[in-house]
Amino acid sequence: MSAPDRRLTLLRDGLADQRLEGLVPAQRFVAATPMQASAPIASIRKAPAPDAEQEDQLAFGERFDVLFEVEGFAFGQARRDGYVGYVTSDALSAPVLAPTHRVSALRTYGFSEPDIKSAIIGLYSLNALVTVEAREGRFVRVARSGWFIEAHLAPIGRGEDDYVAVAERFLGAPYQWGGRESLGLDCSALVQQALAACNRACPRDTDLQREFFPEVAEGERRRGDLVFWKGHVAILLDPETILHANAHHMATAIEPLAEAVARIEA
Repeated sequence: MSAPDRRLTLLRDGLADQRLEGLVPAQRFVAATPMQASAPIASIRKAPAPDAEQEDQLAFGERFDVLFEVEGFAFGQARRDGYVGYVTSDALSAPVLAPTHRVSALRTYGFSEPDIKSAIIGLYSLNALVTVEAREGRFVRVARSGWFIEAHLAPIGRGEDDYVAVAERFLGAPYQWGGRESLGLDCSALVQQALAACNRACPRDTDLQREFFPEVAEGERRRGDLVFWKGHVAILLDPETILHANAHHMATAIEPLAEAVARIEA
């Protein structure tokens, strides 16, 4: 039997999620505690330390099943795509609230009052999940947060139609390893976030995405298809042009596919 994928297995230091009993070797199996991100964005880190590598991010309202806590961090698994890691405990809350809406704008502010002149309490990115509690004018009050512009939200289940158009909205966003927010994201997060806005789920990392999506013959490539390299993915805008978050430009950029191929494969 192959070793479990560390990125996707709720197992650390001999302790595992009880749902994995009989599937992975562990000294003890326990039930994970359902929690929810209550910070606008929270890093999912490789180790329980503030300077540990960020492997992913948890957006406001997303579920995170916590296996244990250590040194101010919670080790758990994102319900969104199964990614595991360490999140600061103060970025999580319980009980889990059922979301009523998602952020449909690329980014939006939460305000302390239903007034654009009131204090800003946070910046929330596309696909953050919110629970609306009340309405006042053009604002809605969100649980565990503040007041949002209602026009920047969409009811859960109402998605976009064109994932490539969604991805194009990130053009110019800085490249951020492990990021999936509007202020910075990596190549695979660009794909995942754009699809999520269209109610389409996909894995987090490029190797997992490559396995997930069916292969397309080179002569049949069209807008919306994906181009993969080892550790990298780009979205085709047309057969000769790509959009991708990349470390060469340190941004989400558009460039000719041939130029990217020559550089990456050099």
